[in-house]
Amino acid sequence: MTRAFRTAAVIGAGTIGLSWTALFAAHGLTVRVSDPREDLAEAVTEALEQYAPHLAARGLDVTGLAERVHIAADVTDAVRDADVVQENGPERAGFKKDLFATLAREAPAHALLLSSSSAIPSTGFTGELADEDAARVLIGHPFNPPHLVPLVEVVPGERTGEAAVQAALDFYTSVGRTPVVERKEIPGFVGNRLQNALSREAVYLVDQGVVTPEDLDKVMTNSLGLRWATVGPFLGSHLGGGPGGYRHLVAHIGASMQRTGAGGGTPPLDEERQERLIEAVEKAYGSSTYSELTETRDRRQLAVLAALDSADKEEN
Repeated sequence: MTRAFRTAAVIGAGTIGLSWTALFAAHGLTVRVSDPREDLAEAVTEALEQYAPHLAARGLDVTGLAERVHIAADVTDAVRDADVVQENGPERAGFKKDLFATLAREAPAHALLLSSSSAIPSTGFTGELADEDAARVLIGHPFNPPHLVPLVEVVPGERTGEAAVQAALDFYTSVGRTPVVERKEIPGFVGNRLQNALSREAVYLVDQGVVTPEDLDKVMTNSLGLRWATVGPFLGSHLGGGPGGYRHLVAHIGASMQRTGAGGGTPPLDEERQERLIEAVEKAYGSSTYSELTETRDRRQLAVLAALDSADKEEN
């Protein structure tokens, strides 16, 4: 049975917290916000006014948006009747340890306790919690701004219960997000690690005089950025292999691609690992034909290009 979520507490009203607040309220939740900042009420009002058109453009009813958001006196007041708590505090394990001890003590026993932490796995700050409280704590890491970018990385800790993982998936789906469960804790999680890897290579290429920052951005926005808006790296590579898929691609250009990346700190895959990876990709995408997958990709690609053309015309 899917859990009902009616009241959300947002702890921390910086950029991420304010974005969550608007999203949750736009999906009909009562939202209670807590932050020690002196301008909290003004910041919330400004954020709701700024984000309301974005949310309306996504088909949400923003009528009475501000009426569903309440400024809490403190953390205890914010979480007292919450069904779900979304924490957005500083990236300091000690801070989060103290805060989650308070959240576990003050929030109702059924409340799901989520952290927007972008680097620290929850096991790093829940060690002193009782088992029943640690069982309802997990990471719900968004990409900025969370009211627009759908991804939420759901990362359970060592003592997180399966019921909490499912509840997190249900909750984020109910507010229009795309949650992805990560099966192992790792600093930075998946999205930031991918972003950081690409950023390091971008800095290297500019530093070596290979390309200017402006032209590197053009490379991204006119190739990989467009591709990755429609298919990810693995499906893109699977389709890059033609009807033979990822296996064909690896067999024909795998070795040259590894030589291209030499010196970047990435060890080459041995045959066993390479085969395991190929089989994983084939399992993920093998139920659809090459023509079906490319048709979906191309339809989405055309939609992205049309949206960019429309935005460019509006700016000009």
